[in-house]
Amino acid sequence: MSHREQIDSIISRQFLPDIDAAADTVYLYAGAIAEIEKCVVVVSDLKSCTSRIFNGAFSQILGLTGNTLEDSIWEKEILSKMSAREQEEKYLAELRFYNFLRRMPRRKRSDYYLVTLLKFDDCRGGTIDVLHRMYYRYDDQWDAIRFAICVYGPATLAIPAKSAAVDSVTGKWEELLSADDSRILTSREKQVLTLIDKGLTSKVIADRLCISRNTVSRHRQEILAKLHVKNSTEACQRAKHMHII
Repeated sequence: MSHREQIDSIISRQFLPDIDAAADTVYLYAGAIAEIEKCVVVVSDLKSCTSRIFNGAFSQILGLTGNTLEDSIWEKEILSKMSAREQEEKYLAELRFYNFLRRMPRRKRSDYYLVTLLKFDDCRGGTIDVLHRMYYRYDDQWDAIRFAICVYGPATLAIPAKSAAVDSVTGKWEELLSADDSRILTSREKQVLTLIDKGLTSKVIADRLCISRNTVSRHRQEILAKLHVKNSTEACQRAKHMHII
């Protein structure tokens, strides 16, 4: 499963279809930011599974013209300006950011945004450094993300890392590294997943770790949730890819 599919799996499972929000306010904000900052702003609505792209003057350098609406939360027109490698960098940064927020108290999650330095193809056939900022807007009633707001502009400011989580209140940042991936699962969950990867059944795992089968089942469910996968096979594959086990 690719990093893009991982993010897609995350947001499609966590969203509640009956959630409502003031979408017009978000779109007005996005349009204003695109005009004022001259940047490109993408609003992905996780309820309707659509994306609206608001093109400021910077879009001309990227060869983008006019505001568009896409039937996907993935802004295909924007992604077409990036290499496959850069797209994977973007997806991986977003996956790490999502797991970073899961470790935060709920009241603090909306304080953070993601910054990633990416390379885009420009309209002249060359490449340009682009600063990508991503903000999640949570629904007021539910612990679920309603909107993902991405802002793309020229990399005029130095950032401390390839990708980082930034506290918009204090200005403090935390680099998102592959080393952080090991923190996604607890030590016990890693033990259980390692034994699952060896083909052991829940009963055998329970006996070996001196825990009940119900406890093993709870660990399994928690592992699937944290790695955002559908089954144990995918969990093992993803954990190996991220060097968790």
